[in-house]
Amino acid sequence: MKLGILSDTHNQLDRTRRAVALLREAGAEVLVHCGDIIDIEIVTACSLLPCYYVFGNNDSYNVTDLRTTIEETGGTCLMWSGELNLDGKRIGITHGHFPTDVRNLMAAAPDYLLTGHSHSAHDERVGSVRRINPGALHRAAAFSVAILDLVADELTFLSIPR
Repeated sequence: MKLGILSDTHNQLDRTRRAVALLREAGAEVLVHCGDIIDIEIVTACSLLPCYYVFGNNDSYNVTDLRTTIEETGGTCLMWSGELNLDGKRIGITHGHFPTDVRNLMAAAPDYLLTGHSHSAHDERVGSVRRINPGALHRAAAFSVAILDLVADELTFLSIPR
């Protein structure tokens, strides 16, 4: 299974649509949005594929509307953090602005921990956990998303043109 990962869309609707299209072209079967969604239009743009969402620090004013739209479009809202089991892999997801969420998820030792918040793409192993940040679609030196092949354990960052 290929997992499309995006974060920090900050209501950049056109860029998000292009990112989702690129992830679909790359074979993504499921999306994970790691927070800072901002507006319901972003949820609609991501709903072309099954999508899991966590909220970020910039989503706090709009949680009710975002959650309603996520549910109405068939997505899954994990609130501020959560864990999934996909294709035999445990995947922790949080935005990253609550250090306790990161610590708690790391302590649970999932196969992957997906985060956002820093607006900087990275891929690192911390013990047995592979920690991935896809980058951002707003306020970043380069806009990026990522696609993770859960079977092959291969990660590819995809650039989104300005």
